[in-house]
Amino acid sequence: MPQVDFGRIAAQSAKQVISQRVKEAEKTRQYNDFIEKQGHILSGIIKRLEYGNVIVDLGRAEGIIRKEELIQREILKNGDRVKAYCYEVKRDNKGHQIFLSRAHPQFLARLFFQEVPEIYEGVIEIKTVSRDPGSRAKICVHSKDSSLDPVGACVGMRGSRVQTIVNELHGEKIDIIKWTEDLPTLVAESLSPAEIQKVLIDEQNKRIDVILTEENLSKAIGRRGQNVRLASKLINYEIDILTDKEDSERRQAEFKERSQNFIKNLEVDETLGQLLVSENIQSIEEIAQSKVEDISKIEGIEDSTAGELISRAKEYLDKEKIEISKKLKELGVEDSLINLKGITQGMLVVLGEQNIKKLKDFAELSSDELIGGMDEIKGKRIKINGYLEDFALTREEANNLIMDARKIVFEN
Repeated sequence: MPQVDFGRIAAQSAKQVISQRVKEAEKTRQYNDFIEKQGHILSGIIKRLEYGNVIVDLGRAEGIIRKEELIQREILKNGDRVKAYCYEVKRDNKGHQIFLSRAHPQFLARLFFQEVPEIYEGVIEIKTVSRDPGSRAKICVHSKDSSLDPVGACVGMRGSRVQTIVNELHGEKIDIIKWTEDLPTLVAESLSPAEIQKVLIDEQNKRIDVILTEENLSKAIGRRGQNVRLASKLINYEIDILTDKEDSERRQAEFKERSQNFIKNLEVDETLGQLLVSENIQSIEEIAQSKVEDISKIEGIEDSTAGELISRAKEYLDKEKIEISKKLKELGVEDSLINLKGITQGMLVVLGEQNIKKLKDFAELSSDELIGGMDEIKGKRIKINGYLEDFALTREEANNLIMDARKIVFEN
């Protein structure tokens, strides 16, 4: 190329631009290298500690293990070699950040992936993992080959495979559970060593009631609720532990409450009220929507009695509707909320009493605020009460109501 006669300022500018472009190209190359390693275990040397966070030298880049992503009571020092799970690679104007974790559930899964050849080869599949980092973990595994025991393969000869992982996690106890499509069996295995008597599953609300004896209660719950909490995360259901005595008392209370509802509002005697409940009739609405022949099928109820029950049920619901409409006016619930499809008058009264009177107020709620849920505070599972938890709404129905309200508010 012919020589170009640049001045001092032009040469300086050219140098800066070339240097900047080279740095940007280097950053882009590093980002592309590490974005492919997201979801894998990376190994590096601890460079420094900053405010409880650990900076790891990964060779051509640095990664950070935040304080909350470290295993509790684990002591790391400068110069130590450390393994960690890369859960995010974030790009910004200054370059890129590599976020690592030793507390992530997938860190345990990837350790098994490295240690167990059958998992690496795809013969054994890891279904779910739940961890209380540094203390205890549960991992659910499934074998695609019926002749191969997935639990035995993960444990290894005399526990050699699992022991290597336990050592890496500083003594974290690991329960390996064989996965099955039979949910009650999976629940019983997940709550081991407790012996389960009965499992009641509510698929709509993703809840499970586990009934067991008083002697097995502490085993199922575990220290500070650890065992049931990990089992709940593992199968993705909320688990309630009840003794057989508590279950019996709860059933008796429900039976009495429903019987009293029929006796009081349909003006029937105690025998007939209890008969209706024992036939699994849930509500007055169910009676009002039934046909005479449906009710008269119940032994001891004639056609005339069935017709009278249906008539009284409809009369009660009409009267209740008028009273609720009157109450909604007194509470000041706006028409925009009243007209929301899928919301009942009973729900509207409860919401109005909680000062949720506008569609906009309702749209700002979360599903947990509506139907309740569980939260974890200082290692303990705390129940969150929902405004409408007495109305048997599923989480999907609650989310749909909220989303419909948000669409209307956004359009307006």
